[in-house]
Amino acid sequence: MTLAAGKVSGQSADAQTSAQFYNPYPPGILPSDLNPEIERVRRELRVIEGRALARWHALKPPILTGQPPTLQNTGTEAVETLGELMNYDQNISPNRNRACSFCHMPYAAFSGPIPSVNLTMIAYPGTVHFRAGKRTAQRYTYSPFFPVLQYNQVQGLFFGGNFYDSRSTGYLLRNSDAEQAQHPPVDTQEMGFPDTACVAFRLSQAEYRPLFEQVWGKGSFDIKFPSETERVCDTPGGAAAFGGSTTPITLSPEDRTRANMVYNHWGQSIDSYEQSLQVSAFSSKFDAFLKGDYKLTADEMAGLKLFDGKGNCNSCHLDGRGTTLKSGQTDTGAAAAVTPLFTCFGSANEGLPLNPRDAIYYQTTPDSFGFTGNPLGFGYRDLGLGTFLRSGPGAAPNPNSTWTEFAPTTDGQMQVSSARNVSMTPPQCPTTEAPGPYFQKEFFHNGYIKSLKQLVHFYNTRDKFKFNVTSGHCPAGTTEKVNCWPMPEVPNNIDMTTGNLGLTDKEEDQIVAFLQTLTDGYTRPYPNRDTFTGTCMTGGSAKTQGNEFLIPTPKLSPCASAVCGVQPVPKPAIP
Repeated sequence: MTLAAGKVSGQSADAQTSAQFYNPYPPGILPSDLNPEIERVRRELRVIEGRALARWHALKPPILTGQPPTLQNTGTEAVETLGELMNYDQNISPNRNRACSFCHMPYAAFSGPIPSVNLTMIAYPGTVHFRAGKRTAQRYTYSPFFPVLQYNQVQGLFFGGNFYDSRSTGYLLRNSDAEQAQHPPVDTQEMGFPDTACVAFRLSQAEYRPLFEQVWGKGSFDIKFPSETERVCDTPGGAAAFGGSTTPITLSPEDRTRANMVYNHWGQSIDSYEQSLQVSAFSSKFDAFLKGDYKLTADEMAGLKLFDGKGNCNSCHLDGRGTTLKSGQTDTGAAAAVTPLFTCFGSANEGLPLNPRDAIYYQTTPDSFGFTGNPLGFGYRDLGLGTFLRSGPGAAPNPNSTWTEFAPTTDGQMQVSSARNVSMTPPQCPTTEAPGPYFQKEFFHNGYIKSLKQLVHFYNTRDKFKFNVTSGHCPAGTTEKVNCWPMPEVPNNIDMTTGNLGLTDKEEDQIVAFLQTLTDGYTRPYPNRDTFTGTCMTGGSAKTQGNEFLIPTPKLSPCASAVCGVQPVPKPAIP
């Protein structure tokens, strides 16, 4: 693997002293290879960034012409390349050690790139080692196609938004994916800037600043940053020194408006890259099948019929065909869409157990900056969309007060992600499934599920093998994730369209085979999928994959009032 010519970000080691390291975790939560794996991903980021720099330098400049003015010929590639450069720039963090894609690498379909993290701490470590968030790194392939969040009054359901809890509503930019890109740079447990203006400040110093100005206009960075800006932006968000301020950089109203405009263009540029064929490619076997250029194997075809029928997957992960739930039903119509997104854009509570491995539960003490990630400890419950609608902890402010009344009907609901690329892995680790060689991924919002076989088996048998226990406490004679499913973290609003589907073991495998046809890169190579330099895993069974890392859930505190005591409160009460 060669690095394209050009200066790349994040070439130095992490700019943290040993005194700044934060490790509130009991033994076994952080994987033993965490530090070398972090450095591996950072090296891979520099490879991709180098390629993007080379692409920019080879780009023929667009011509600004027309009315309204348009960047003719190469304007699309220019804004997509700008978003790509931003996405892999590790300078967009206080310690210059985290880029957006640190948690979202191409070879994992822009989801979590470290197998040991996927097995253990679930959420990815941010710019401060080792602050971490609370959920898995959600794939952002096809995320630009999710609409602005809206409450459908007829259906009584929410559709759209980005993130598992839909908190990136798109209310202002009218683009939920562009708004999504604005969250991680100032998330205290991710990239961690204390002020959105830090992004404008670091972009003004970026090698690709001329491309930004070409796309968004000269004068974009005519901002009078005060002398202390560098010091402020080198300090992680949440630091006690800021006294809770989210705008510690002192700017005039005019300069603050300019910085905000740069931040909006940051989001729009990254959305352009994510919407491009480099990320959302529509290049899978299934796309070729719809075109008539690929014949599904017997198992793949059987899986498609189960996906649309007995498995009831198509009711939420829409594939452009009819759902055939009744015995004897056959869909004889043509595909209603040739670019199906395999999502309904809605949300559902599938009844996942609380995962005690999630790093968020242990961040109950202040770090060296005086920041405490989760003072609630195991009193925290992830209510997903319901918490967001209440503007609750770990979410974001709800910009629409008329939505708040619906919080109790959405508690526990998480976004229905696209099923596209759910099985994407690096080429040298050709599957997500043990015995492999396989690349260990994590599934659902809390990473409880470790293989697609487990995922389908959960949908199939959740209610058949339910036990009133927490994870790590299945009764003797049962095997967790095989014939024992622990109680849901949030028992309210459970989706009952799945849970006891009556699929056979082979039928589960056939659905997995079909899901594997949704991986991009069949009709043409998927860009940057070749950058993985880690190690594949081997051995075991997909049915019990990752079970050796199960730990007993401690006795849970009641749901904290900061989560479950916010009006309108959950109904019934959540224990």
